Amino acid sequence: MHYKYDKISAMLKNKDKTYIPEGFLFSAGEAAIKKPGRKDIALIYSKTEANIAGAFTTNRVKAAPVKLDMEKIKSGRGQAIIVNSGNANACTGSKGMRDAAETALLTAKNLKIKPSLVYVCSTGVIGMPMPMEKIKSAIPVLTANLGRASLRHIASAIMTTDTFPKALGKKIKIKNRTGTMTGICKGAGMIAPNMATMLCFIMTDIAIEKRALGKALKDSVRKSFNRITIDGDMSTNDTALIMANGMLGNSEIKENSASYKIFKNALDEITYELSRLIIKDGEGATKLITIEVKGAADEKEAEKAAFSVANSNLVKTAVYGNDANWGRIMAALGYSGIKFNEEKVSIHLGNIKVVNKGVGTGKDAEANNYLKNNSEVSILINLNKGYASAKILTCDLTEEYIRVNADYRT
Repeated sequence: MHYKYDKISAMLKNKDKTYIPEGFLFSAGEAAIKKPGRKDIALIYSKTEANIAGAFTTNRVKAAPVKLDMEKIKSGRGQAIIVNSGNANACTGSKGMRDAAETALLTAKNLKIKPSLVYVCSTGVIGMPMPMEKIKSAIPVLTANLGRASLRHIASAIMTTDTFPKALGKKIKIKNRTGTMTGICKGAGMIAPNMATMLCFIMTDIAIEKRALGKALKDSVRKSFNRITIDGDMSTNDTALIMANGMLGNSEIKENSASYKIFKNALDEITYELSRLIIKDGEGATKLITIEVKGAADEKEAEKAAFSVANSNLVKTAVYGNDANWGRIMAALGYSGIKFNEEKVSIHLGNIKVVNKGVGTGKDAEANNYLKNNSEVSILINLNKGYASAKILTCDLTEEYIRVNADYRT
């Protein structure tokens, strides 16, 4: 299911509470962390303690909030998430760790909950000390204003180079009750597999066991956020958190039950559609590109081949230039590290077969026209070797990407 932007816009309207799970309150404020004039700090709060699961960057260099949250997540319990944009609190040494811990402590004090239940997330410039006086001033205001912010306020406050807020919601029938699952995220650049420069927060009022929640998130992230790439750069702050507070009142969902499958399918939809929005908003992007590799020996090889094509700057610039240069796709497959017979490969751009059994079909002009007239492009590669497949999302590479990143710190 692909969500339309009008549905997303409707969900983000200030007065629309249709997709807010029971028991969750939001607050957003201005701390002027990087510059004044915009909301840059937000709070997500559950009225009751919730089961929580998380996924984090695999970058060896991890921001202080990530290190803090990775320890806290072991308890499987949470109640609040405080997040700021403008400063990553990464590569800030022991002071950065103290700042992250103090942020959690002050938030907990103002909410009158245990500090262990508060998770801290940051996104923005790496290597800059966190302006803690501004954070300290913002926290009491945030907590006092709980319930006054909309999904739009939260999704907007966590943006960096994003051009639009990203949020999705879904109603889920669990036996005789209807619950809600809502997700917001940010991300537009430094997007690479194994998480990205993204923050994602998913909330639900459905009761689900800790272990089942962790298993569901891990698998959903593997098939969504870990299969997108914009520029091949992996951030230090990537975090995805899901809180399930159980206020729907259903019996707690267990692994491998019928209700678990329903819950998991909904979570898969939410994470996949959020990942599509991230790619749609890729820095300077004009086209969303879906690269699917079929006929591979196994899923790992299919994924490896698809990422090789997706991360090729030559492929991405060719798509931007509306040039069906399938030779660049073949070259990227060739250096992907997997074994295949080039004389068995076929390649489609949309419904147009440009390569058959390793050679061109003479339909480049038709394929050029396809690229020119579509903002969402599909590249289907069949290795004709096995039965495994994998799908990766990426975008084109434009001059605007260079401008956005050249000006990032100014």
